[in-house]
Amino acid sequence: MANFSKSSVPRFSVEVYQNEYLPEGGSEVHAVVTVTATGGGTTGGVPLPATAARRLPHPRSPAQGGAAHDHRAPGDGGYDTAGGPGRGTAVVLMVDCSGSMEYPPTKMRHARDATAAAIDTLHDGVRFAVVAGTHLAREAYPGGGRLATADARTRAEAKEALRRLAPGGGTAIGTWLRLADRLLAASGAAIRHGVLLTDGRNEHEAPRDLRAALDACAGRFTCDARGVGTDWEVAEVTGVASALLGTADIVADPAGLAADFTRMMEHAMGKEVPDVALRLWTPAGAEIVFVKQVAPAVEDLTGRRTEAGPRAGDYPTGSWGDESRDYHLCVRVPPAGLGQEMLAARVSLVRPDPSGGLPETLGQGLVRAVWTADTAASTSINPQVAHYTGQAELARVIQEGLEARKSGDLYGATAGLGRAVQLAAASGNTDTAKLLSKVVDVVDAATGTVRLKAKVADADEMTLETRSTKTVRVNRTHMKKP
Repeated sequence: MANFSKSSVPRFSVEVYQNEYLPEGGSEVHAVVTVTATGGGTTGGVPLPATAARRLPHPRSPAQGGAAHDHRAPGDGGYDTAGGPGRGTAVVLMVDCSGSMEYPPTKMRHARDATAAAIDTLHDGVRFAVVAGTHLAREAYPGGGRLATADARTRAEAKEALRRLAPGGGTAIGTWLRLADRLLAASGAAIRHGVLLTDGRNEHEAPRDLRAALDACAGRFTCDARGVGTDWEVAEVTGVASALLGTADIVADPAGLAADFTRMMEHAMGKEVPDVALRLWTPAGAEIVFVKQVAPAVEDLTGRRTEAGPRAGDYPTGSWGDESRDYHLCVRVPPAGLGQEMLAARVSLVRPDPSGGLPETLGQGLVRAVWTADTAASTSINPQVAHYTGQAELARVIQEGLEARKSGDLYGATAGLGRAVQLAAASGNTDTAKLLSKVVDVVDAATGTVRLKAKVADADEMTLETRSTKTVRVNRTHMKKP
């Protein structure tokens, strides 16, 4: 393992867990790569000066010998953010204001309160805007194609604008995302993030239009998505989060929105390094079979590869703060003779140079292949690889089981959800096990014997589906890397 770091950025480490031994004729190498970032000290890759943000005098202020008249437009903050917290970060909050938000009447109030809570969580100096989403997208604050700079004044202005939001109209999520993209791009911020809240189905644009919007926004900003209530489509909300490298969740009770938005914004404010990519180099004759993020949630990155030079490709991971993630790689190598050894892949964490130069390498690890006649060595499955193979299967069988249940295939639903119960129990994924117990009656978790519940609340089924990709990490207390 190699570690490349500077004092002004989080320290990235790359650890590789694998069984490098292959039998004669073997060609597939599996590895779990753990990437950890700790000790951040930048915003958007630009070192911060030691001085704090300072208050700027208003036009014609007493400091200039004139009367204290404030002629700033809404959103014009009074802080010089050249060295302040949040420099280089921009956030757009997209709030569903369609007609369905009127029922029950408290839903819109809770959405306004949640957005206000998120605004209160923004660090001083962060650029932000609020978009009201219906079948059209409208700038609710500050307007004029601009973003405001977070301080006490602009937070108060934004919350006043929120009070004027009223439900009415349809839902076209793609238009919200495209407006957010334009606003974030105009901000010039290095870390660009969106938060999207919806309570209904995307009924006022074609699926291809939403897909086109997601394709256009991918790689330009990250986005967390939330569905409130139970009348929205899980695949649409999770699809937004997946395409834009964010999180998705359900808030079945609108009263819980403010707490969820506060946690979500706190997490977003912790991001310090933007646009990090997982770069995989393979030797001649080798190829990448798949690349998946497997913790904290399963996300297949295989199809998102962009070429990065001879035999190298980049896989996007979004922005990073102090956190750790796991990735499962599968590499196919040309078979070699017994006793031969080769480098199957070089794994690097890279981020682009803001000035357009060569990317900076933040961390690196190596995946090896060794051919052996020792059957015990070549048939042993690395515990990390085994664990995450099971977690990926868990996510898949939950989704297949729920789909079978919806289509009336009770046998398929029982088999899929029973297997999910078995995998959750074996891996210690207690959160998923609890969610499964609201959909099936568990007879024997160890064997996956279950009975489908006759009645299942919509919120329970949607929660299981939305959170099906969340994983637990393997216990490494007694584990050693090879």
